[in-house]
Amino acid sequence: MSIRFTAKARRGMVALTVAAGLALGVAGCGGSGGGDDKKSDASASASKAGGSNPSAQEGQSEAPQAELHGQNGLLLQITTAERDSGGFLTVNGNLKNDGAKSVVVPVQMSGDETEIIKHGLSLGGATLVDSKGKKRYYVLRDTEGRPLTTTGLGTLEAGQSLPVFMQFPAPPADTTDVTFQLPTFSSGTIKISG
Repeated sequence: MSIRFTAKARRGMVALTVAAGLALGVAGCGGSGGGDDKKSDASASASKAGGSNPSAQEGQSEAPQAELHGQNGLLLQITTAERDSGGFLTVNGNLKNDGAKSVVVPVQMSGDETEIIKHGLSLGGATLVDSKGKKRYYVLRDTEGRPLTTTGLGTLEAGQSLPVFMQFPAPPADTTDVTFQLPTFSSGTIKISG
């Protein structure tokens, strides 16, 4: 009987150790979205296992380049579209609930690509249209298929605003204006800087 008791105790200790290890791992990888998590580029924040938590964006206090209206009072304000030397274009803005009631962010905003949808609600359905070059640019993905956009969207309370970003391949240097499109929102023209 003591051998059986010892075996049960040993299994219990192993289970407890594994559970504690998993809990520490989840806590360490949880990404609190705190200010000590400064990133120099958008792709670094989007490549984490948990996606990218909404965080303050540079230039969010600037006057918006475009205001796109969506369903149920949602408003997307595009503040910047910056080209970088690595061949990427990062679009920053704010997603705001301009309505009087809380709104669940529509799943259509993630687009309809299976690889993006399986990583949760995001702005993965966003596209840029270069009319001059006759090309459409889709949101970039990391090596595991996660979209390089703000992810983990849910419900926005009345008046709540959330900083967002999306990263695309950069159009040619001579392209300065593109049309921004996001499912369930009106489209608008934005200027590229950089």
